[in-house]
Amino acid sequence: MTQLKLSNLSRRFGNTAAVNSVTLEIEPGQFVGVIGRSGAGKSTLLRLLNRLIDPSDGQIFYGDVEVSRLKGKALRQWRRDCAMIFQQFNLVERLDVLTNVLIGCLSNRGFFSSMAMHFTDEERAMAIRALDRLGMVPQALQRAGTLSGGQQQRVAIAKALVQNPKIVLADEPIASLDPANATLVMEGLKQINKEDGITVLVNLHTLDTARVYCDRIIAMRSGRVMFDGAAQDLTDDVVKDIYGLEGLQEFNEAVTSTSVKTRPAAIAAAESAIPIPAE
Repeated sequence: MTQLKLSNLSRRFGNTAAVNSVTLEIEPGQFVGVIGRSGAGKSTLLRLLNRLIDPSDGQIFYGDVEVSRLKGKALRQWRRDCAMIFQQFNLVERLDVLTNVLIGCLSNRGFFSSMAMHFTDEERAMAIRALDRLGMVPQALQRAGTLSGGQQQRVAIAKALVQNPKIVLADEPIASLDPANATLVMEGLKQINKEDGITVLVNLHTLDTARVYCDRIIAMRSGRVMFDGAAQDLTDDVVKDIYGLEGLQEFNEAVTSTSVKTRPAAIAAAESAIPIPAE
């Protein structure tokens, strides 16, 4: 099992330090929530880890490998091992759900093989298994663009799963979802974390979601880590100390509008309320 380590990691845009001298050690199999107000540096941090952007200073290590120096094939391998899930789903809406998931397999292939979009029976079976884990097999042949937001995000998780990642990064995966669908997405991420031992880092806006699902919470402000500890230790008083009363109120308002429900009620509500559009 391999540790992810950030050492004095920074990213500047002009005179602004979006991430400022962050040092962290993420143990294998942890479910880590990163919270903070807009502009705190959460998304930049995850993009640095996936190497979608390069650090201005500092280093990223995965075991003995210095991720921050990877290039070419080694960098492509890292991006396969460190799968990214985005707020806006990142699916091809005109393609069916199964094909969207299979696109996750292309990270294992060369350029010309990827362009051909030919998939083996084994890859198709793997994609179906991934969809089954997220409760999305009935929608496998629907166009992705016909699905609800919550369904699309679960497809995006299945797409990440077929990459066989060691780490999953999720950037605000429930920000645009109603509470019931937010619960389904968070349950999906928690399932792969527990069953597969995959390390998960997820950016969140809501305190109650972080407390329910995360083993560890990292709170950021102005690019810096202001809190790093167990979920039960991130009390309202601690949040108020970090962000002030206004920040606490902002988090509580987010909780009211997008908080997760208890699991059985939320899943039942979501699965009964989401229509399955005709092809």
